[in-house]
Amino acid sequence: MVSLVDATKDKYATAILNRELQPIQLIIDDADGVVKDNNIAVALSLFARDKLGLSLGDTVMLKGEKRRETVCIVKFDICPTNHIQMNRVVRNNLRVRLGDIVSIQGCRDVEHGKYIHVSPVDDTVQGITGNLLEVYLKPYFGKFHRPVHKGDVVIVHAAMHAVEFKVIETEPSPYCIVTLDTVIHCYPIKHEEEEISLNEIGYDDIGGVRKQLAQIKKIVELSLKHPQLLKTIEVKPIDLPDL
Repeated sequence: MVSLVDATKDKYATAILNRELQPIQLIIDDADGVVKDNNIAVALSLFARDKLGLSLGDTVMLKGEKRRETVCIVKFDICPTNHIQMNRVVRNNLRVRLGDIVSIQGCRDVEHGKYIHVSPVDDTVQGITGNLLEVYLKPYFGKFHRPVHKGDVVIVHAAMHAVEFKVIETEPSPYCIVTLDTVIHCYPIKHEEEEISLNEIGYDDIGGVRKQLAQIKKIVELSLKHPQLLKTIEVKPIDLPDL
């Protein structure tokens, strides 16, 4: 009898794990409130959170359409179904824009980091004479247990300045949780080495195109929900699982 119960529990645990490992695709919305100022937070719908088997505070892996990926924490479940909210820093790390599609899945294997190498982007530290590690990085990471991914760029605000830091390496790689025990190495890089600056102007910054962006979102949602309609007019639907 005990073995039967244990087997049932094992099957249930396996089913939950498999659900977490299956990614789903969501449409990117701009972040509101607390998420807007948080470089590691995303907001999902309650439906998406349940579908992925996630709880608030869980870590997730996000993948953009250009094979860029990062890790974030689920902070809220206030989004419309099929949508995800993230701020501009997260979107930049994924090389995506508002209305784009992002893949998301649970990420349970994020280990505490032994060390990370980060580099301040040189033209964001001009005129700053303080110790970047003590003034910016240690307070930013502190006790918050922030996840980081190799290749990420984060903005840290302190002493009336905003400094961009790029994550050059992590151990373990390619991502980890930065704790008080994580050793942080810091050395500079040139801004031109960055693929995309966080100061670059994009659709998110242009006024007067809300109507057009809304139309694009509707087309994307249509292809997600009703791919058969696009087939009737000989338009190839987006190859994504039905949400």
